Amino acid sequence: MSVFAEFHIQTDAFALESTFEAAPDTVIEIERVAATTDLLTPYFWVSEGDFDDFEAAAGADSSIENLERIDEFDESILYRANWTENIESIVYAYTQIGAVILEATGSADVWELQMRFDNQQRLEQFQEYCVEHGLPFELQRLHDVASPKTSRQYELTEKQRDALVTAWETGYFRTDTDTTLEAVANELDISQQTLSNRLRRGYDSLIENTLAVTPPDEDT
Repeated sequence: MSVFAEFHIQTDAFALESTFEAAPDTVIEIERVAATTDLLTPYFWVSEGDFDDFEAAAGADSSIENLERIDEFDESILYRANWTENIESIVYAYTQIGAVILEATGSADVWELQMRFDNQQRLEQFQEYCVEHGLPFELQRLHDVASPKTSRQYELTEKQRDALVTAWETGYFRTDTDTTLEAVANELDISQQTLSNRLRRGYDSLIENTLAVTPPDEDT
């Protein structure tokens, strides 16, 4: 049975510690991590703070390399980079254990991670790995898929679920609605771009786990 865990992790145990030190107003939200034989490539949204300051700080940060802008909006920018292998971090812990990062949001103080493990044993292996490598973490919440109709069954994070439910409750999805994306974002106290990202990822998870038979080819 899959197990879903939410952690708080210090920035020095994950990545981009020196970036946050140099650009403390930055907020980073990882969208997904693509893994190849040799590299881990995160795609992440950066909001708040100054983008030029972030790029200058990230360019000098030894935990990532090959930073590249992918999409730009008024309030946030989507980047792609490579994690470097010279750090003992949660990034490599999750790949060794075979878990999946569903959501990761980082600020100068802490990273908030939501991860899925195939079973309880995998979670315990992850925790043992962190202890052995001196990676401090705080387990905030733990869930399992006990029934077929929970949001976790569809691999929705709490933030994605809150975004979808709040949008529905405020009437955003109705054809005759006056509710705007800005209004829903204000209700959740987040930016419009952050809300748009969570809704899109929520749709993706719901479709993948309810309607889709095979995943799309990312190269097309």
